[in-house]
Amino acid sequence: MFYDYADSGSWTESTYRANEEDLKRVLFRQRVAVDIASRSLRSTMAGQAVSMPVALAPTGLTGMQCADGEIHAARAAEKAGVPFTLSTMSICSIEAVAAAVTQPFWFQLYVMRDRDYISRLIRRAAAAECSALMLTLDLSIMGQRHKDVRNGLSTPPRFTVRNLVEMAMKPSWSLPMLFTRNRTFGNVVGHVPGVEKLRTLGAWSNEQLDPTLCWEDVKWVRDQWPGRFILKGIMDAQDAALATSIGADALVVSNHGGRQLDGAPSSIAVLPDIVRTVGSQMEVWMDGGIRGGQDVVRALALGARGTLIGRAFLYGLGAGGEAGVIRTLEIIRRELDLTMAFCGVTDVQKIDSSIIWNHESTG
Repeated sequence: MFYDYADSGSWTESTYRANEEDLKRVLFRQRVAVDIASRSLRSTMAGQAVSMPVALAPTGLTGMQCADGEIHAARAAEKAGVPFTLSTMSICSIEAVAAAVTQPFWFQLYVMRDRDYISRLIRRAAAAECSALMLTLDLSIMGQRHKDVRNGLSTPPRFTVRNLVEMAMKPSWSLPMLFTRNRTFGNVVGHVPGVEKLRTLGAWSNEQLDPTLCWEDVKWVRDQWPGRFILKGIMDAQDAALATSIGADALVVSNHGGRQLDGAPSSIAVLPDIVRTVGSQMEVWMDGGIRGGQDVVRALALGARGTLIGRAFLYGLGAGGEAGVIRTLEIIRRELDLTMAFCGVTDVQKIDSSIIWNHESTG
């Protein structure tokens, strides 16, 4: 059920598939006889130096892909020199992750109905020395995800016959999970009056996700957070323009991995218009469909200053824990480096639309 949770979209999953398919349609111009002996992938994201313009996106239930998953992912990101973003709906708490790493990480926030809880959560992130707050705007209501309904997704999983058989067949997942204390929503349980148990994401979401969320609420969050501020879930140039008045340092062009509005365009399809609208006023990043280093190059070529990966690192995490995430980032780094070189570029910060092959313009 946890693999399906990561590897799925809403409704027919058409937007989920479009995120990948539309990226593949962006073709490169290969250049030759260019001195590419010395190359740099180093950049910055929201003022933070990064070894490459890639960050680990906030993903819920990461600690159910493997035991203590958020801690493993955060450690891998730290070793790779890229940012890690902890989700509000993580299994390991802010404090548990902070105790396990030596460098600050980012924290992702949902605005819930319980504003006192949200204020406390923001203060907890500040106390843990999180270096940026990422506010997700596209989940004020939950998309319809058929696989989660079919599987009866819960955290921890219910002890049904089907689930017991699944766990028995996967001892490398089950045994570490038996010995960890992190098996529920660490940022919620014990931090909200009356919430001592929380089995399902849907139960909490149905009670607390706030459909009244508006730009005044975004400003309210901004006023409480002293550090770098990032808005995630922008898919329209008009919304991007509204975001500039909030004082955000960056925005993420994202359709939530195709998990919210099915039938929406892919992230890469709307990226250029948003870059044209606000790219001179704030950093524009992109997530959705990025599975390798070539996809990072495509996003940068169409105007993104940085990228986020979700499913790509979750697959590595589920397969190999911290080492799996490190390997994922190594693969992305190598693909990014080689693709940039084949296009005749030696500095990742100089990637632009000139490396894209356009059939109409080139003939």
